[in-house]
Amino acid sequence: MNLGFLGLQFSFGLQQSNMGPIYRYLGADEATMPLLWLAGPVTGLIVQPVIGAMSDRTVTRLGRRTPYFLIGALLCSLCLFAMPYSPSLWAAASLLWVLDAANNVTMEPYRAYVGDRLDARQRPLGFLSQSAFTGLAQTLSYLAPSLLVWWGISSDAVDANGVPAITRIAFIAGGMISLVTILWSVWRVPERPLPKAERAAIRAAPLSARQTLRDLIDAIAEMPPAMRQLALAMLFQWYAMFAYWQYIALALARLLYGTSDPASPGFREAVLVSGQLGAFYNFIAFIAAFAMVPAARALGAKPVHAACLALSGLAMLSLPGFESEAALFVPMAGIGLGWASMMGNPYVMLADAIPPARTGIYMGIFNMFIVIPMLLESVTMWLVYRPLLGGDPRNVLLLAGGLMLAAAMATMTVRAPRT
Repeated sequence: MNLGFLGLQFSFGLQQSNMGPIYRYLGADEATMPLLWLAGPVTGLIVQPVIGAMSDRTVTRLGRRTPYFLIGALLCSLCLFAMPYSPSLWAAASLLWVLDAANNVTMEPYRAYVGDRLDARQRPLGFLSQSAFTGLAQTLSYLAPSLLVWWGISSDAVDANGVPAITRIAFIAGGMISLVTILWSVWRVPERPLPKAERAAIRAAPLSARQTLRDLIDAIAEMPPAMRQLALAMLFQWYAMFAYWQYIALALARLLYGTSDPASPGFREAVLVSGQLGAFYNFIAFIAAFAMVPAARALGAKPVHAACLALSGLAMLSLPGFESEAALFVPMAGIGLGWASMMGNPYVMLADAIPPARTGIYMGIFNMFIVIPMLLESVTMWLVYRPLLGGDPRNVLLLAGGLMLAAAMATMTVRAPRT
């Protein structure tokens, strides 16, 4: 199933590295640009808990998670094909809503599927393997435009809206990869049949809108204490990471090329550099995720996660002090460690605290701990960008670094089971 997860994360990587520049190419203002990223957190807030509850009670010939993989992958691919051809800002923003909804339909069952198949001893390897494949997929997606330039396509070849040809080609490739990898995974790794007792329990309270709502309300009311305690750390780390993704290319344009003009060659070069740096930190995440497995087993996921967040925070704080492209790869190692941990260790901590029969719904609810911080960032950044941050994207990186350090401290207050 990790191959399918690779395709899904390739899609997320394309968004992280390219939506900010695409919005700027189409005329978005730097301060209000985060409002155009609302699609991800809003659809995640609604879609993942609902899909989680539904997949827990779905019984089909393909399994309870697989139908959602397939529907989400098809919609995701169609949106990736269309995104770089958006004729206007509103068209790109609208497509992002559908794309993020599709990604969320696919994502939640994948996380639940790991919990379905693995016992407590295996979960660190399972979730950190997903983290590793996140790093690998996003390494490829971040690097795709630079690869196209190295293969001879000019970064200055743009359409009437200023969107580079290399961006269009990368999104088309992403659509194909997303669809093919999901289909391959479903074919090669079918779901295990449900035990008779679990199948009978599902049929006794079958899937319905009323039952889904009741399940959500009950699950929130009965949320395990360790899961509640993770909320503050998740707030800080995901607010920070979302701000970083939105502003890193803009910050590099100022830092390396002294420009904020999206039509300038310097801005397009900064986008390529941002992709290369992003590919590097994702490759670090790919390697680090496997290295974290024995560390999480020996020390517990909590201290490992806190240490990685602290390193990521220090790296973000140091970024505006580097003025050469080569030197910027040094702090990317810290960001890669933090990213690897964010995509794995919180799920290890969560999976050990929730009842197995409710894995889908709790994984969906836990996604709210990711998207609510993103939602807050999207609706607050425009309020502070110019008054408090001086209208400078480099200061957004400093804010993100401070929040990562706060997340590390908050993680250490969680009373989670050792793994």
